[in-house]
Amino acid sequence: MKQFKQWLQTYSLFLIFSLIIFILLEYLVRSELIPAFIIPAPTSVITSIIENWKPLFLEHLPATLLEFLIGFVLAVVGGVGLAVGMFFSKLVEKTLYPAVLISQMIPIIALSPIFVLWFGYTIWSKVAVTILISFFPIVVGTYDGLKSSDKEYIELLRSMGATRWHIFKKLNIPMAMSSFFSGLKLAIVYALVGATIGEWLGASEGLGYYSRRMSGNLNSEGVFAAITILTLLGILLFAIISFIEKRILKWKYTD
Repeated sequence: MKQFKQWLQTYSLFLIFSLIIFILLEYLVRSELIPAFIIPAPTSVITSIIENWKPLFLEHLPATLLEFLIGFVLAVVGGVGLAVGMFFSKLVEKTLYPAVLISQMIPIIALSPIFVLWFGYTIWSKVAVTILISFFPIVVGTYDGLKSSDKEYIELLRSMGATRWHIFKKLNIPMAMSSFFSGLKLAIVYALVGATIGEWLGASEGLGYYSRRMSGNLNSEGVFAAITILTLLGILLFAIISFIEKRILKWKYTD
């Protein structure tokens, strides 16, 4: 109950602002000041979600979640592995860090057709887009976190006979956790965006595919229904990572 009160205190202004926007949009669309095909009334979007809950939640949402989960897990494993490799080896850092940076300079929209060419319209073309878009914040967050250890602490541990592995385990990893979670919170949202972009460019199921199909039919309620579900899912995923972070890094959130 106390946590709920704190949450309400933190987000009360945002909730009031959202409610005002909700009511204002409903009024503008119902009074035909804004055409419903441009922005649908919020109640129409809710109605669309309720009426189409079966295809949305039983067919398209599981497909998007599967692509997201595979892509995100591979991005975390690969991103952390590469960050640790660059931390321990200058050769790996000088060889691969520029490539990681360059990979983010290329627009995802330009690369997606290449993934489709390589993997076809299978799940792996969507997974590849998900990995590419969520890989970068994990690598940078983890790598910068590992490098942020205070040199004086390192010298102190060395003077006490600690090996490089001991210093990595006892100092570098704990010091990197905060940056790692910052990157992870960004990555989990980006991964969902990546899966959706992949579905937009070629898929037969998923919320991205559903919103593209509804857009082709000029069904704005259907498009916003998929966007609403994706937004709520993104908020939920972000909240889960924040919760895990607070449980692991208790010292950071203790007054």
